[in-house]
Amino acid sequence: MEELRVTLVQTEILWESIEENLLRYTEKINQVQNTDLIVLPEMFSTGFTMNPEPVAEKESGKAVQWMIKMATSKKIALTGSLVIEENKNYYNRLFFVFPDGGYVTYNKKHLFSLAKEHANYSAGSEKIIINYKGFKICPLICYDLRFPVWARNVEDYDVLIYIANWPDKRVKAWDALLKARSIENMCYTIGVNRVGKDGNDLFYSGHSAVYDALGDKISTQFQETELIETIALSKESLLETRKNLGFLRDRDEFSLK
Repeated sequence: MEELRVTLVQTEILWESIEENLLRYTEKINQVQNTDLIVLPEMFSTGFTMNPEPVAEKESGKAVQWMIKMATSKKIALTGSLVIEENKNYYNRLFFVFPDGGYVTYNKKHLFSLAKEHANYSAGSEKIIINYKGFKICPLICYDLRFPVWARNVEDYDVLIYIANWPDKRVKAWDALLKARSIENMCYTIGVNRVGKDGNDLFYSGHSAVYDALGDKISTQFQETELIETIALSKESLLETRKNLGFLRDRDEFSLK
């Protein structure tokens, strides 16, 4: 039965410094061995900036090309979000790059109005499900975590991923909601957050974690500093849990308008 090895990279992000951040990530990824997927935080090349114009890239830009180079050279999948400009609109866009260099994207749906993200970026409208190494993966971004209907497991996905810049002042909600999403969707839930201070003097304490389908935390590190941790996800264990506890069979049917 399939196993998926996922590496969480919890790190500081240098404010709006794309090239410096990519150099730092290269060093970190070069430390990782025996993994299938590396997960980076939200806006990993810039930090959570509400000043997209000077740092935005096209999909042909250096950060996306760096992701493709790292994925193909390491023969792994790589995911994280970037500030992307397209047709004069800015997006907080997640890229999931496969080992062959192909990729799929997800535009953050729930824009963080408290920080005026909705005034500076365009929202996405499509949820995506990725098939990779026998696992169905649903990738979402930060504020999406507060909206369970959007994450509801109607596709029978196996892994839910949240990448984030989630500040320390609300980290209790981050901890609680990651666990809740895993329980209600009977899936592995992965949360990768940043640490350190950003250009707005907001402090981030990390709390990156992996939970199983019963809401038990299976990642072992709990640091509020930079860390790299690899967790093996078992498809057999997940299917056995769902077989024994058929809660998803009793879920409500609904449609999003």
